[in-house]
Amino acid sequence: MDYSNPSEPQNPGYVPPQPPTYIPPQQPPPPHHHPDNHNHHKSHSGWKIFWGIITVLSVIVNIFLFLMLMGMAVIAFSGRGERKFIEEVIQKGPVTTKIAIVSIDGIIDDQQARDVYWQLKTAREDKTVKAVIIKIDSPGGTISGSDEINNEIQRYRSESNEPVVAFMQAIAASGGYYSAVACDHIIAEPTTITGSIGVIMEYLVLQQLLEEKLGIQPVIVKAGAKKDWPNPFQKPTDEQLQYLQDRIIQPAYNRFVKIVIDGRKELDESNVRRLADGSIYWADEALKEKLIDEIGYLKDAVAKAKSLANIKNAQVIEYRRPFSFTDILSSKTNLKIDRRTLYETAVPQALYLWTGPQ
Repeated sequence: MDYSNPSEPQNPGYVPPQPPTYIPPQQPPPPHHHPDNHNHHKSHSGWKIFWGIITVLSVIVNIFLFLMLMGMAVIAFSGRGERKFIEEVIQKGPVTTKIAIVSIDGIIDDQQARDVYWQLKTAREDKTVKAVIIKIDSPGGTISGSDEINNEIQRYRSESNEPVVAFMQAIAASGGYYSAVACDHIIAEPTTITGSIGVIMEYLVLQQLLEEKLGIQPVIVKAGAKKDWPNPFQKPTDEQLQYLQDRIIQPAYNRFVKIVIDGRKELDESNVRRLADGSIYWADEALKEKLIDEIGYLKDAVAKAKSLANIKNAQVIEYRRPFSFTDILSSKTNLKIDRRTLYETAVPQALYLWTGPQ
């Protein structure tokens, strides 16, 4: 039987058409990462980070230089070494009538004395200031610093003809009291420690430490038998101690007594010398002994200043040193050791200082 399709031509060489074959699209070959190209990319990123750091550092350096130039300009235009103070209002009142508060805070030294000088100078040049309150919280300090402050207060009183009230806070002892007696009136808080009228000198004898422990032998070349008295490298003799007592301690003590006698008219010399044995006094005892005039607080000092100045209303201000970039540029670390620090540490100093717990 013939099963061939009669519609198809009977051609022995005929090949029937085939359906199209599906060819999937070819994926592009993965890129070939050459090791050199990878290293080049990392190197390029490293340079970007490096230049970024350089840019940031450059900006910081330029800001610092700008601030330094500004600080130098401030020094040039305001006067080198001059200390400017700003006013902080403590109690509101008429701006044409002021009571200025001048602060003595901490150990009294040359720096403290200069600060008081500039505060009083600011008050003296301000014609609206009608009275001054000296606010004291100090155990005293150097003899010269205490004496300079006392002198500046007296100078202010004589040149301005305005009243000055001392207001004692926690401690106003020794050099702190030395400063207070220059004022017209002294008010102390109920818990104030004051007094300590006297002089003290302390120093260390380093001979045994240097020679026996460290094997260091100090060498001193001098002309004059007493040139190195007192000598921290040798134990003092009785003669040397008496020499210090006669030449330094006693004159400084007599000066302190005279200052108290001049400042406290209520006390004669015998009473001052009786009190001037270095003793400290609580406020109520100091009042009883007439070392102070009144016990009270700041509001009482303000009221007394108004009364002495014969004014009813006043704006109470306190002088404060403003922050400036020059303080940053000229700041000194407490850990800095220079020739002056070594000198002050090694050389004994006579002080108007209460060395008790504070």
